[in-house]
Amino acid sequence: MPSRFRRPLLSHRLPAAALAGAAAVLILAPAAAAHVTIQPKTSEPGGYAKEAFRVPNERDNASTVQVEVAFPADHPLASVAVQPVPGWTATVHKQKLATPLKTDDGEVTVAVTSIVWKGGRIEPGQFQEFPVSVGPLPTNTDSLVFKALQTYSDGTVVRWIDVPQQGAPEPEHPAPVLTVRQAAAPAVPAARPDTLGRVLGSAGLAAGVAAIGWSLSSRRRKAVPQQRGPAEKPAKVKSRV
Repeated sequence: MPSRFRRPLLSHRLPAAALAGAAAVLILAPAAAAHVTIQPKTSEPGGYAKEAFRVPNERDNASTVQVEVAFPADHPLASVAVQPVPGWTATVHKQKLATPLKTDDGEVTVAVTSIVWKGGRIEPGQFQEFPVSVGPLPTNTDSLVFKALQTYSDGTVVRWIDVPQQGAPEPEHPAPVLTVRQAAAPAVPAARPDTLGRVLGSAGLAAGVAAIGWSLSSRRRKAVPQQRGPAEKPAKVKSRV
């Protein structure tokens, strides 16, 4: 005799198309997040910024053993400093500029063209950040492109060099892009003027009520006659008759 209580099967609850869609999301989501990026993605022009190249390992059967980042040649940076990463060795490559950069400290004739990190390993399912200090950031552009090469332990090289175009789909291997723009001024919360207005209004109301009370009290004191003590009896006059 079949049991009256049966555990519903998942396939009975969800259509086959929905299951296939969910599987596609689980498969594609990790790949979409495996790009080499720069963090933070936005900095202000004219100043110095601490940036980090974030490199995730997108392979299941190999480790990342080398990362090379090319610096923009059309907007060279006068100052580049590398923060040490434990287990990794950074090699900075420089080149003489055809046109020297003018800075507050004088002219700069040599700029960094690329940095290579190697010696460490980024295992599957892990990521590593490679911090640098750069500046001054240019004021004549709104973006800086840093093309990157990611080398794996099996010899495979992934070239993150495709420049994203506004309005176009994201390329398969987008290059890290730093947006350069002035930070927006913080908006003044509307609650502050409202609060100040309520405080001033309450203070004015309290002062007005106190003034009215004082005026009424003064009028009462003028209207009520002053009390006198008991009348004195007239003195008896002795008759001389």
